[in-house]
Amino acid sequence: MRKYLLNLCFLVLATPVFAADPSVAAEEALPEKIMAEIQKRHPNAAGIKAEQKTHFGQDVYEVHFKDGESEQIELYRKDGHFYVSGEKIDSSNLMPDPVNDNLKSAFTKFEIKEAILIVNPNGPGEEYDLSVVSGNQTWSVTVDNKGNIIKKEREE
Repeated sequence: MRKYLLNLCFLVLATPVFAADPSVAAEEALPEKIMAEIQKRHPNAAGIKAEQKTHFGQDVYEVHFKDGESEQIELYRKDGHFYVSGEKIDSSNLMPDPVNDNLKSAFTKFEIKEAILIVNPNGPGEEYDLSVVSGNQTWSVTVDNKGNIIKKEREE
């Protein structure tokens, strides 16, 4: 028994733990209220990943998961209430021109890896949650529908 425990301790200590991005939370790191709401709305949800974001002044969790064959993006308030769905879009032709113009000002050379459209559930307006690669760095950028960069932070 003692040898078994020593081997187990060694294995645990020798196993490296890697986190691809500290802001990305696995299913276990989500608040219970959010997980309960996701399970209620999508009983077959799998591969759940989430990031803490701010959209329209609300602190939310942007949750990505698969429900059957379809990929879903939903935003939840920290209290567990559903906020709004997000939609992956083609960044080359579905964003207003001012968005690309302001991105060109912020980044000399860039590529949009992912674009998510978030429509304001409480009134007019929309925001774009972008994953932008410039040089050797990836940036998380939030832009409003007028092209104004609301938030820009480097991903780790």
